[in-house]
Amino acid sequence: MSLLTVGTVAFDKLESPFGKTDKILGGAATYISMASSLLGVETGLVSVVGGDFPEEYIDLLKSKNVDLAGLEIVADGKTFFWEGKYHNDLNTRDTLTTELNVLETFNPVVPQNWKNADVLMLGNLHPLVQAGVLEQMENRPKLVVLDTMNFWMDCAWEELMAVIKNVDVISINDEEARQMSGEYSLRKAARKIAAMGPKTVIIKKGEHGALLFQGEQVFYAPALPMEEVFDPTGAGDTFAGGFSGYLAKTNDFSFENMKRAIIFGSALASVTCEKFGTESLQNLDVDALNARLNEFRELMRFEQIEF
Repeated sequence: MSLLTVGTVAFDKLESPFGKTDKILGGAATYISMASSLLGVETGLVSVVGGDFPEEYIDLLKSKNVDLAGLEIVADGKTFFWEGKYHNDLNTRDTLTTELNVLETFNPVVPQNWKNADVLMLGNLHPLVQAGVLEQMENRPKLVVLDTMNFWMDCAWEELMAVIKNVDVISINDEEARQMSGEYSLRKAARKIAAMGPKTVIIKKGEHGALLFQGEQVFYAPALPMEEVFDPTGAGDTFAGGFSGYLAKTNDFSFENMKRAIIFGSALASVTCEKFGTESLQNLDVDALNARLNEFRELMRFEQIEF
């Protein structure tokens, strides 16, 4: 099974109550592909960087068995850059700098050997870019997952509505779900969003976990209570990569298996938060991942209640 993701490969500069960084590796496609490749899933990436993108970051992604045939390098351009500062609760942040650079004119090209990928993960980009990638696939993937945000709801609503008609799963946070649906109740919001196209709706609630909706079926995955969170920047993208990568690995897209995929994505996201950037993902081994999954199992386990 194979997974192709389209999204940003970027520089991030971060500050939180636990410290700050200079420019480090970031971007949605970076986190998604690194999370997916941890499972041994054949993983490809479609994105763009500038000539300032370090060779060491390219080597890092290659060392994680991420196929970079779809990574365009604009020699005379600069890589997308985002700088942010988190407040004490780490749930809110201020964007200090956003420089689109080469991303502003990005026209993704799917390599020929990736046009039949089994799973397609459309990271958070302009809906026209997402649609353009989907149109390049020779055969419709077994599963198409889309991530988006309120910015595209504000400035590209029609384009967003057009692309979500053609996806199987949408992943958004609770604020975005309420904006997209016009409903405060997340259950009502999920029902309305599903009517727009995606059969399955994931609503992320940050430190309060994630909800999975499909028809009248609902599943809730709690977030792991953590003593220290250094940097939540890539948690949502890591979650998406873990979720879609697990489904690709198991080749099982049933609701029951999506429950397991949600837990797997949540476990990886919790690991990401423990260090700045991709550092935790870079150094994660099988034993540490299994230990984290066991923590989730204990968190959710209880005996039958009778009265």
